[in-house]
Amino acid sequence: MDNEIELKYWIGFSKVPGIGKARFTSLKAYFGCLENAWKATRGELIHAGLDSRSVDNIVRYRNKISLDAELDLIDKYHIKVITLESLEYPRLLKEAYDHPAIIYVRGELKEQDESSLAVVGTRRATAYGRQVTEELVGDLARNGITIVSGLAKGIDAVAHRTAIDVTGRTIAVFASGLDIVYPPENVKLAREIMGNGALISEYPLGTKPKADNFPRRNRILSGICRGVLVVESGETGGALITANFALEQNREVFAVPGSILSPMSKGPNKLIQEGAKLVRNYMDIIEELNLSVVAQQLEMKEVIVSDETESLIIKFIGEEPVHIDELCRKTGLNTSIVISNVAILELKGLVRHVGGLNYVLGINLR
Repeated sequence: MDNEIELKYWIGFSKVPGIGKARFTSLKAYFGCLENAWKATRGELIHAGLDSRSVDNIVRYRNKISLDAELDLIDKYHIKVITLESLEYPRLLKEAYDHPAIIYVRGELKEQDESSLAVVGTRRATAYGRQVTEELVGDLARNGITIVSGLAKGIDAVAHRTAIDVTGRTIAVFASGLDIVYPPENVKLAREIMGNGALISEYPLGTKPKADNFPRRNRILSGICRGVLVVESGETGGALITANFALEQNREVFAVPGSILSPMSKGPNKLIQEGAKLVRNYMDIIEELNLSVVAQQLEMKEVIVSDETESLIIKFIGEEPVHIDELCRKTGLNTSIVISNVAILELKGLVRHVGGLNYVLGINLR
């Protein structure tokens, strides 16, 4: 059977509600190929062991689906379709419970993506959550770890953006078809991810991001990775669902501790209490997953301070935010000199503005 011909039937069945990995397997086993299953009569489908609801769905939907039109759309969006029978199916995902029968990919999956970590958290990230995500993801991505997340607002978007900014690899897992970016404001980010990794989904083109899709999507987030890092989360929500999937799939769970007074630290703190690995820095993750560290390659001209004034200012900037006024007091320099030099340091990536004229060390010095 020609693989390209058979592929369109994989796509066709993926658009039929209720046809998952188990039913794909049953259809292949009974009919020998999916083309025969697609063309089978109602009686033959029942004899193949499918329940009446699944049979009704197949009969109803196959009359509405143009397989050739689906192939045209796949080509239009430059999508690669990977089935369970493909050698390109991600090995870690295939080992995970309830893995999808088919995944759609925009961009490129690489062998190095097996060294991957899912980074998840709340959409309502705090300044602390964003700072920690940037620091940890920056170090991990520079050391060859592929960052996987769900393209949501908040922690997800910060994780993807940071990986891209340090020229690392990142993968976004969709809860919709790959032709529908959700949330819409992350369309530009999604395009950048394709150039630095991949967008993947088990859902066929045209699938809208329904609420029920997100929890199921999360099993792929954890399944395709060696572990899951929860940065910030309430006591319930998608991040904790992903962590629970990780435990079921025998993946490592990491969590960033936070203030007991912060609602956004209740989830990670609870995970740590229940046995998740407390994360202080990126090496806690590298060592736990037994991953080798790649030498960090930085352009020296970007990290070398150019004069004594810059050296003096940066001496008083650390991991905790420091205000411009405090820098003036500690350095003894006037405000205009401090502001102009801090602006230059920020352009070099040596310091970062975190709001309200407060600064921390930039990603190039962490």
